[in-house]
Amino acid sequence: MRYNQLGERGPMVSTIGFGAWAIGGVNWGATDDAVSLKAIHAALDAGVTLLDTADVYGYGHSEELIARVLRERGKGEVVVATKAGNDFYYSTSQDDKGYGPIRQNMDKDYIIAAAEKSLQRLGVEALDILQLHSPDVEKLQRDDPWEALYQLKKAGKILHAGWSVQSFKETAQAFLLDLHHDLLDCIQVRYNLLEREVEEELFPKAQKYGIGVIVRIPLLFGFLTGKFNRESRFSEDDHRRMNLSPEKIETYLQKLDKAAPLYDRYPDQSQGQIALRFCLSHPACHTAIPGAKTPEQVQENCRASDSGPIPLSQLPP
Repeated sequence: MRYNQLGERGPMVSTIGFGAWAIGGVNWGATDDAVSLKAIHAALDAGVTLLDTADVYGYGHSEELIARVLRERGKGEVVVATKAGNDFYYSTSQDDKGYGPIRQNMDKDYIIAAAEKSLQRLGVEALDILQLHSPDVEKLQRDDPWEALYQLKKAGKILHAGWSVQSFKETAQAFLLDLHHDLLDCIQVRYNLLEREVEEELFPKAQKYGIGVIVRIPLLFGFLTGKFNRESRFSEDDHRRMNLSPEKIETYLQKLDKAAPLYDRYPDQSQGQIALRFCLSHPACHTAIPGAKTPEQVQENCRASDSGPIPLSQLPP
């Protein structure tokens, strides 16, 4: 496993992290907590030091599973990055877990209260990284979310401030890095072989300001592992039913033809490992957080770090 400092002010992290959305038990089909716990252990055994989660993943369940593993092993050098801003506490119309429909909430008091709940679930005195969770641009034009991060940081409740950037709206959001670069230690962006919009504006600004970059969706919800095809279908409780619809899969398959020479160059590596190495090749990127539900998936992902970035001269245009 290789390691990078997450920007100029962030912590040292493994170049492959563990994306913990899927283990929350919501939106990714069936999960088994016993297997999920083994997956987290496998990640730490492989040298992963970045665990990325959010309060809304499984309505806190993802954070709780991470906390169980850290209690067993000790936290050590592990960096836990969580998120706040998707409010699932407010509704009186509750489901069987006791929570209602999710709404965005970037009010200062809410972000601070949500951070306190994450502190309790994770069982830590300070959150290593707290990220605003993909808020709409207009909500980020208010002072509230930024004041919340500043206040939490000043109080020692969070060690680093981050922002998970809403996908495909980079141009409308890039100016926010100019406004808040002194506060932000890192950003999280959607980036992969087939979705490279962030290269145009956000990456140059992150480099300019020394802001760390965490890459999410590096495997495009599993599509870039090569295991899905035109006949792939997903269950009703799997978000990929929408994000990887037959129409989307057809579009992605057509785009993927451009990557064929890259795959041919590394016949001893899996498509997923090459896709992860691609993400780490951009000089703005410090780590990628592929999701995983099983120890086997974790081990497959982590091997991409050992091979290092792909030389820029080999990357598709």
